[in-house]
Amino acid sequence: MFIPRLAEATLLGLLRGYPLVAVTGPRQSGKTTLVRAMLPDKPYVSLESLDQLEFATEDPRGFLGQFPDGAILDEVQRCPALFSYLQTLVDEDGRMGLFVLTGSQQFELLSKITQSLAGRMVIVRLLPFSLAELQMAGKAPEGIDQLLFTGLYPPIYDRHLDPHIWYGGYVSSYLERDVRQLINVRDLSAFQRFLRMCAARTGQLLNLSSISNDCGITHNTARSWLSVLEASYVVHSLQPHHRNFNKRLIKSPKIYFLDPGLAAWLMGIQNPEQLSIHPHRGELFETWVVAELLKARFNAALASNLYFWRDRSGLEVDVLIEQGATLVPVEIKSGQTLARQFFTGLERWQDLAGESAGRPWLVYGGEERQGRSQVEVVPWKAIQDLGAEATNSGVGPPG
Repeated sequence: MFIPRLAEATLLGLLRGYPLVAVTGPRQSGKTTLVRAMLPDKPYVSLESLDQLEFATEDPRGFLGQFPDGAILDEVQRCPALFSYLQTLVDEDGRMGLFVLTGSQQFELLSKITQSLAGRMVIVRLLPFSLAELQMAGKAPEGIDQLLFTGLYPPIYDRHLDPHIWYGGYVSSYLERDVRQLINVRDLSAFQRFLRMCAARTGQLLNLSSISNDCGITHNTARSWLSVLEASYVVHSLQPHHRNFNKRLIKSPKIYFLDPGLAAWLMGIQNPEQLSIHPHRGELFETWVVAELLKARFNAALASNLYFWRDRSGLEVDVLIEQGATLVPVEIKSGQTLARQFFTGLERWQDLAGESAGRPWLVYGGEERQGRSQVEVVPWKAIQDLGAEATNSGVGPPG
């Protein structure tokens, strides 16, 4: 069963304005399923097929000549030689929406793309399902612990799979295929240990020295491996906002997995009941909220406008949504019952920020919405309302 994606309307609009549209995101996030469902008449070819990859590499012009009306080219980052030929082809043709490119690595990291296709291609990042997409399809888990344990990868919902088994296979295939394509990892067990150490730190400040010491690897190796996880949309580094309001700021980013289910599996959590009492439950909830806000931005073909703020005295705002000169603060609490102290950090930060502060939000693990005079309080099931706030202000799609 195909579950409709919120990025579809964005993609349709972009296909009318750009000759090349790229859809990137982690493996198994539904990229190919989405574009093939949207464009059933476009020829489709995967460059993970060795014979197709050989053809495209050895004779790019002949390979593209098979598709006079364009095509869907899957895992196209495997053949960088194609990009300069695509530039010439679309410039001569002049039609919009000619080729749709998909890939499980960040295209922006490939210098040939940014150099040759600037202005001709727009990128949409497709992460696993958002809660809103599952709700519209009637497939959303009833409880927050079930959602955090299951995660939001499409195959789990499309094929009714056991998430604990599926994540095991996902990590194995990711290690065997993607990591070896990107870097030369001699010790896969050390990399898997690194993955688990990163998962145990989701929602926390990044300390590469601590991670490298725990894994028995060098600091430079840890930095290289983290860049691979970011390039493959496994983790996201949330940067601290630069505005200091006369306070000394923490300058390290925070690390977030882009799916809570994958992080939970890597932590060794085996069922939702274990998660409900797990010491990292709060961080997993925060991980899910940050991922939902990123999905809202990415589904609209917008870059992230999310930051966090923390000073050296310990005052912190979990997320700042940058809207021009205005900063919208967001507090994230996994508890099911609202408590007075949930609001303290927001109030202290507002006093510091003054006119820069937008209306604050608090998202929590409970069920009831509350219209407090100073703070917009939303339950986890209404996270899309906060996502809409994140997309309120933004520049046009990145080229």
